[in-house]
Amino acid sequence: MRTRGVVLAAAAQAFADRGFPPVTVQDVAELAGMTKGAVYFHFANKEALAQAVANDFYAYLDSIATAVKAEALSPVSTVQQLLLRTARAFRDNVTIQAGARLQIERAYIGIDMPVPYVGYQSMVTAALREAVEAGEVPAGTDPEVLARVIVSAFFGAQHISGVLNDRQDITERVEEILATTLPMAPAPARD
Repeated sequence: MRTRGVVLAAAAQAFADRGFPPVTVQDVAELAGMTKGAVYFHFANKEALAQAVANDFYAYLDSIATAVKAEALSPVSTVQQLLLRTARAFRDNVTIQAGARLQIERAYIGIDMPVPYVGYQSMVTAALREAVEAGEVPAGTDPEVLARVIVSAFFGAQHISGVLNDRQDITERVEEILATTLPMAPAPARD
């Protein structure tokens, strides 16, 4: 299990830094400090590595959502914290960075990959549905539409922030998204 984790960490770093197409199993082995054979013992090929990194990406996003839900915040605060904590993960976590890049490059991977954005959008929609019911957002707000707008803005912002500023300004961009899409909400608490 430890070796598998080292291999996955190396694959995440390689995919985050260079993207899927140019990375080889040899590159991953070198980053992991092991032989190609050790990598192949755990993963059949580069595509299997990408799929495992993508699965870890989604598991990490789910863990962020679980942690936020456990705090029993108001629905709007739940959305705010979910986005802000995810933004920090995009800035600081290599697996999240690799997963984001693999989402964009999924057409080059050649195997079934998890469908991006759907689960995250469902989480935001559920919280916004509760926000409408609690009167935290204006009556008549369509939670699905608002969730699509927020999630689209969020993932677009993380990409632009990554390209222009190595994601160092991602939390500020997310705060702008929240202030624009949920102007009736109090400013989010920062961790």
